[in-house]
Amino acid sequence: RRSAELYFSVRFSILCHKLKILFLFIDGVGIREAAADNPVNSEVCPTLCRLISRHSKNIDACLGVEGLPQSATGQATMFTGVNCSKAMGKHCEGFPGPSLRKIIEENNLFLQLKRRGKKVKFADAYLVDSAEELEARRYKSVTTVMALTTPEVITTVDDLMEDAALMQDLTRETIQDRYPDIRVIPPQRAAEHLFSIARENDFTLYEYFQTDVSGHSLDYARACSVLRTYDRFLSSLVRFTEAAGITLVMTSDHGNIENMTERTHTRNPVPLIVFGPREDFIRRRVESLADITPAVLAAFDFI
Repeated sequence: RRSAELYFSVRFSILCHKLKILFLFIDGVGIREAAADNPVNSEVCPTLCRLISRHSKNIDACLGVEGLPQSATGQATMFTGVNCSKAMGKHCEGFPGPSLRKIIEENNLFLQLKRRGKKVKFADAYLVDSAEELEARRYKSVTTVMALTTPEVITTVDDLMEDAALMQDLTRETIQDRYPDIRVIPPQRAAEHLFSIARENDFTLYEYFQTDVSGHSLDYARACSVLRTYDRFLSSLVRFTEAAGITLVMTSDHGNIENMTERTHTRNPVPLIVFGPREDFIRRRVESLADITPAVLAAFDFI
């Protein structure tokens, strides 16, 4: 009887709390033991390392396919629940081709959440004036293909100017030559902006790929700088989401920055961080990138 009372008490608490998930996709971060060439350490990024230590598990990014994991198939797998590396017969890098785009367009996470009546937002601002301009681009990332299936999730320059979107570099420094009127902000302010977006939506996605870019550079100092910037952002964001009861989910598509002696991606596992309501529910359902979309959907479906 006591177990039954506890069960219904927990379910009542869940019913009273509307689930909100903030998904942080951080590109090119794998798990590797401490080493002189591994900038993912507690001196460089203490908040990230603390989350990895306390709220994370290692998951597979290789997906049962030979070769180094790559962005196109890894991200497509993450955001559809389909093992796209197996579907393609290989790991595909860069931008998704026609076959991979078809998989993304048919069954991505944004679409599946929309069908469930959830309010979704992609927080990264595109430097365009409209979704039509974005559609006209020849090359589209996995997240762009996904966003275009639900255009209402897209944010643009206008949203960025109103602090209702984030730049992929957090601080906006990379766009100063093109948009000098858009002020540079500290990463902590970017965290405030993302938190405001997440409070207004059921599911919010933010993508950060400077980690992968710096990993390919073989410049250890640059990698440390990128991780420190992200960690300042993450430190503020975690405090906000914890106070508001928003579930934070964070993972990567493949390893890279954790080994600064090689310019390529790695076969290392990647972290799956889940912090907040439903963290155990989501984390125990994920063993590889292919499990992430089903786990997120299950969390929203569970009542």
